[in-house]
Amino acid sequence: MSDEGTDQPEAEPTDLLSEESHPRLHATVHRMDRFVNVVEIAAGALFALLFAVGVFDLGLQIAQATLGGSITDPIVVIGFIDVGLLLLIIVEVYQTVVAYIKENDTRRIVRLVIYTGVIAVVRKIIIFRTGEYDSIEAALVAATAYGILTLGLVALLYVDRRTSMTGQ
Repeated sequence: MSDEGTDQPEAEPTDLLSEESHPRLHATVHRMDRFVNVVEIAAGALFALLFAVGVFDLGLQIAQATLGGSITDPIVVIGFIDVGLLLLIIVEVYQTVVAYIKENDTRRIVRLVIYTGVIAVVRKIIIFRTGEYDSIEAALVAATAYGILTLGLVALLYVDRRTSMTGQ
């Protein structure tokens, strides 16, 4: 049996959420957008602050290592590289947040995320030490995972470059 005889027409889902037909909905969505923008700006400010503190801390570590004579120790230098790459990751995350705030194109945001991933994987590869794992097998699994991640990120960068050149 069909409902053709009912006196209430079915409302389209888009009609229910139409901003023109519901001014309160429009005002609520506008307030939520403003709130999200404030939180995005706060997140950006937090990452900028973390970066500044990190750079200051890295400078202190380098000064202490220089004064203490351990600046020539390869493990200490690798620690500096680790912190430096972590700071670059913070910068990339900050730039991603800023790109969201400015509502830039999606391609730029995706590219920033890929670059962040590349820096993170390179950081893990540089500080990779087999002695930190319980067994050789565990170290091999981790090394294989880093290799697969690296190849995947390189493939993503390649696809991004190819599609950028063709204008897609």
